[in-house]
Amino acid sequence: MKFRGLLAAAFVLAALGGAVYWSENKKKAEEGKPAADAPPKILTIPDADFKDIRISKGADATVASRGEDGKWKLTAPKPLAADQDAVNSLVSTLANLASDRLIEEKAANVAEYGLATPSMEVAITKKDGKTQKVLLGDETPTAGGSFARLDGDPRVFTVASFVKTNLDKTSKDLRDKRLLTFDSDKLTRVELNARNQSTEFGKNNQNEWQILKPKPYRADGSQVEELVRKLKDAKMDTSVSDEDAKKAAASFGGATKVAVVTVSDSSGNQQLEVRRDKDKNYFAKTSVLEGIYKVNADLGEGLDKDTASFRNKKLFDFGWNEPSKIEVGTVTYQKSGEKWMAGTRQMDSGSVQNLVDKLRDLTSTKFLDNSPGGVVLGATVTSGEGKRVEKVLISKQGNSYSGKRDNEAAAYEIDSKVVEELMKAAADVKEFQPPKDEKKK
Repeated sequence: MKFRGLLAAAFVLAALGGAVYWSENKKKAEEGKPAADAPPKILTIPDADFKDIRISKGADATVASRGEDGKWKLTAPKPLAADQDAVNSLVSTLANLASDRLIEEKAANVAEYGLATPSMEVAITKKDGKTQKVLLGDETPTAGGSFARLDGDPRVFTVASFVKTNLDKTSKDLRDKRLLTFDSDKLTRVELNARNQSTEFGKNNQNEWQILKPKPYRADGSQVEELVRKLKDAKMDTSVSDEDAKKAAASFGGATKVAVVTVSDSSGNQQLEVRRDKDKNYFAKTSVLEGIYKVNADLGEGLDKDTASFRNKKLFDFGWNEPSKIEVGTVTYQKSGEKWMAGTRQMDSGSVQNLVDKLRDLTSTKFLDNSPGGVVLGATVTSGEGKRVEKVLISKQGNSYSGKRDNEAAAYEIDSKVVEELMKAAADVKEFQPPKDEKKK
């Protein structure tokens, strides 16, 4: 009897297990299916199958074609470089084109929906040469969408207004709007001509930006990177009407020149010229494209800078790297593990760190040709595992202080309060004092 009971229990358990397995698999299968009341798809095409997209509105047509390299380009109304993200967004909309609602399974009269002569036609040519066309007609009575159908398909659908917006693109929308197409990672040189000065930037062996001309100066890397970013993001304003674009081209010659920039990467040189008219509108001419283009004021103002704007105002370059040795005046502090030592004496780390912070923050208020007066303090900082050694001599003339880096011709004016705080921090460095309870031990 016991055996029969166990057999029955095993049978019930197996049945329950099978039911759970079947239920779970059915659930997974159902998850992959659209809901029963979901609106039907109008079109489904894998992204990789797209070869050409033609958007026609009356006699006007914009055509994007995918090359052998997988990159999109515009071939109509005239050959233009394409904005890859913009065209891929168009592809994404078309690849899984969903309807809002199915209006008729077999429409007897498509003209009542504005589909006999569609307001817009989007033709997709696939890699196999076959073409499918999406036709868009009138707006729905509620103006919340448009009527649509697939050429050769008797069904009529509605699509959301945003779907039509996503498809309603011209060459202005799909073209590459960049005025410069250089590769930021391979940029080797930037030359800026502005404010009657020519400033040339290049990179040193540590891949850091330096000013090469008019004289070798240390550059403020963040300022140069911001310049590069503005150049990389420089785009034409495609919202300008054709008439205004012609006016811009006509007035460019008489506008004030703001800046001319030349950038160099592995593919060669590209140049951008920016001008400003009397109404403070900015326009640009580039070697990459034909024509004159309106640009935003942020670009024009970002280029309207002299050499001094890009110079490094910090007297020390070690930044947030922790120094391994500091020499101030006649005293040397050496890092040993986590301890600061002056010879055989352990120093109070807090007071040494305060001195490090004052040296790190030592900043120029003005650039000078030389450092007048007599030297009142010398400081040398070693960082980068001993690879970077920086020496600064601070001089005083009257109530003014200036600093000069070793092996640099230029000098830096320094605020007197900053120098006095540095000197106080140097004087306040003290020996390490163990806690009182440790002394008792």
